[in-house]
Amino acid sequence: MLKRLAIIPAALGLALAWNEPSIGAGAFGRTDLVDASTAIPALRVDLKYATSDNFLHRNVYGDLDRCFLHKEAAGMLAKADHFLQAEHPKYRLHVFDCARPRRVQREMWAIVKGTAQEPYVANPNDKTGSIHNYGGAVDLTIDDAAGKALDMGTPFDFFGDLAHIDAEQALIKRGRLTKVQVANRALLRQVMMRAGFQPLAVEWWHFNSASPNETRRRYRIIE
Repeated sequence: MLKRLAIIPAALGLALAWNEPSIGAGAFGRTDLVDASTAIPALRVDLKYATSDNFLHRNVYGDLDRCFLHKEAAGMLAKADHFLQAEHPKYRLHVFDCARPRRVQREMWAIVKGTAQEPYVANPNDKTGSIHNYGGAVDLTIDDAAGKALDMGTPFDFFGDLAHIDAEQALIKRGRLTKVQVANRALLRQVMMRAGFQPLAVEWWHFNSASPNETRRRYRIIE
């Protein structure tokens, strides 16, 4: 059975409840990863690396169709979902990528190494690699009431300064992003950071559940 949790956000003055993710489904030969949909039944899952609609132009996840994360990250994502629905009841989180094996990280790195895209892909040979490789990162956007993704100014996996979150106001002034696009990104960051996630400066869609040091200390890498 799923355990019920509740909080009362001070800023909203509302009581919210969510399901705690249950362990048992397993993924990538591991039992310490959970299906985030057990905590967020309305979560929209569209794993881009299980299709050819990604910068690799091929499916590297096979028939994987669920968002697996470590339990703490899945619980944080459930909190973010409730914070979002408290403000916009018909909006939904829409995930593009969750846990990612290091073997896939190596394929990505081989493609971008030595190119202008290299800063956007974590080196799998570094001390940490990608926090996706631990089930501790999630790539996502927000869908509106009609099921359409909010306009964030770029698509997922756009490699360039338009995807950066640290120069958005300057990009508005230069006419490269609109105020609506930046406001949509701000909404995503607001609910994710309130739930405890940390954003990535160069990708509006990417959020880590913990720092690299904390991730290495607490979790095992997915090979």
